[in-house]
Amino acid sequence: MRSHADDVRLRAMLVAADESALTEAYDRHAPSAYALAARITGDPCWAEDAVQEAFVELWRHPERFDPHTGSLRTWLCMLARRRAIDLLRRQSAQRTHLTRLAGQAPVEPTVEDDVVGAAQAKAVRECVRDLPALYRDAIALAYYYGLSYRQVAIELGIPEGTAKSRLRSGLRLLAERMSAAGYVEDPV
Repeated sequence: MRSHADDVRLRAMLVAADESALTEAYDRHAPSAYALAARITGDPCWAEDAVQEAFVELWRHPERFDPHTGSLRTWLCMLARRRAIDLLRRQSAQRTHLTRLAGQAPVEPTVEDDVVGAAQAKAVRECVRDLPALYRDAIALAYYYGLSYRQVAIELGIPEGTAKSRLRSGLRLLAERMSAAGYVEDPV
């Protein structure tokens, strides 16, 4: 598990334009940022672009990272997440533009779709928030930050089997709570 002191040291080296700090940060945190971006975009190339843009941002503006408000991994994952979402938005806008050029009416989500999606997202966030901390932390690391169960184990300082168990039990509990809130799993 990386320490706060490592993040402070890396930030100071990055501010001093030390390329070895960027290499170290990339080696440590690119896999997590990539996993998150890939989950969001569903496209390996776009995920790579999102990660690259996150690290370019780190290199150009290392002073924007504050190790006192969070870890470098979290900050880079947040940047990669933003870039991935921007890429998806750009793709959607291009698709809409091309559809209009082709003379077809674009398929726009309805207000009802937006409202239902927002309500479901809120319900999931609330159910995750209300989970016991040992499940909530594991689920947040795996699903919001894109870490594998091995990475979750390392981050939490627990054995891999315990990480798997917490994820499995936490997801089961989350499914029960979502079902109790009136959300049922879509049949595939």
